[in-house]
Amino acid sequence: MTNSFEGPESQTPPVPYPIPQASIAEEFSLKTAPLLAQKPVGKKYIWLVVLAQFGIFVAFITPIAISLAIKVSQLAPGQEEVLGYVTGLGALASVIATPLLGMLSDRTKSRFGRRRPFILSGVVVGTVALFIMATATTLPALALGWILTQIGWGAGALAGVQTSTADRLSPEQRGKVAGLGGFATQVAPALGVGIAGAFAGDNLLLFLVPGAIGVVLTLAFVVFIKEADSREMALNGRLSLAVIASKFFFNPRKHKDYAWNWLGRFLFYFGLALSTTFTAYFFAQRLGVTLQEVAGVLVPLSLIGLVATTLGALGGGFLSDKFRRRRIFVLVSALIYAGGAVVTGLAPGIEMLYIGGALTALGIGIFSAVDQALLLDILPERETDAGRYMGIISFAATIPQSIAPLIAPLFVGIGVAAGGDKNYSLLFFLAAAVVVAGGFVILRIRGTR
Repeated sequence: MTNSFEGPESQTPPVPYPIPQASIAEEFSLKTAPLLAQKPVGKKYIWLVVLAQFGIFVAFITPIAISLAIKVSQLAPGQEEVLGYVTGLGALASVIATPLLGMLSDRTKSRFGRRRPFILSGVVVGTVALFIMATATTLPALALGWILTQIGWGAGALAGVQTSTADRLSPEQRGKVAGLGGFATQVAPALGVGIAGAFAGDNLLLFLVPGAIGVVLTLAFVVFIKEADSREMALNGRLSLAVIASKFFFNPRKHKDYAWNWLGRFLFYFGLALSTTFTAYFFAQRLGVTLQEVAGVLVPLSLIGLVATTLGALGGGFLSDKFRRRRIFVLVSALIYAGGAVVTGLAPGIEMLYIGGALTALGIGIFSAVDQALLLDILPERETDAGRYMGIISFAATIPQSIAPLIAPLFVGIGVAAGGDKNYSLLFFLAAAVVVAGGFVILRIRGTR
């Protein structure tokens, strides 16, 4: 397996600060024939790509949902802010790794194709990382494990699978497959919470059982979905740090729709990260239970969320294909999520928490499906740089995961007396406002309806 690199064909300023790249553009070019025509794929591909995404999310979202909170409470009792720092470091690593691995996969020459080698490598790294977290006895070891988890499962395996959909899905399948994928990836944490409830007393099983599910389902995709041999792919250009650095950015003037989608997605995921980083602590405080008991308390909520997410992801994806509309569904998803976040923040007990959770799950389900289909509709330079642009769009999710956990602790202490309960509700209100702003930003897109 070898890698080559091409240079940008026009000025490629980063977001938000432009850096001229004219000299680089003169040095590099790419000549690559499409490896795969975008004709409708069969049912085998659809189900295996959905199951792979489900397995990957079970493996590396379960720690975010509950496992990391339990581990932090063991290593640093009473220091909830440590969870924000650990998750923030992992997300920061993903910001760098995802587009870099995407660029490498775009230019990989292999008998197994461009994507599968990176998916398989990601599974290996991610599984080792879960073991590191399970056995960690210090906070630095736990942080290292989470960083490697984000790189392996997120930047390697998940990004590779999702870039495969950009390579292969035809336009009329994007909403439906995104709906199925969105459903799978949003209900995966529900299974993860159930696993955490069953194995909360055993750190090794708490991390490795979700990982085993991820390994099996992702390997099924790698083994049974064949990819075109890319060894004859023609690439011109020499490798340099300047080219690599320039590829982390894009020209928002040249790709306006992509830029608006990037910003709208960033705002949605920033709001989501604000409200989810301390979810376990919020529920423990509001319901008067311990962190170890939260997993069991959340099982009914997870089941409610499963139903709501199913309706949102499948309904949103299929309806957006049927009516050939994407933007309005994204806005509706933001409004629904915001309503649920406000209800959750004000909830006095478990009943209202269930209602708020159902609304937020419905909004997330619609958004995850329709915005993914919208992205595939407007993805720039699909035939030669799909991995690169799928990697850059991941910034819109990973940067919020980096900064929201670092910012959130600043708000939970507002209006709180010394020794009093922390103001987790404020995070839900802020999340509602930010997510709605993201929905309106998406309306600026003109390349799809």
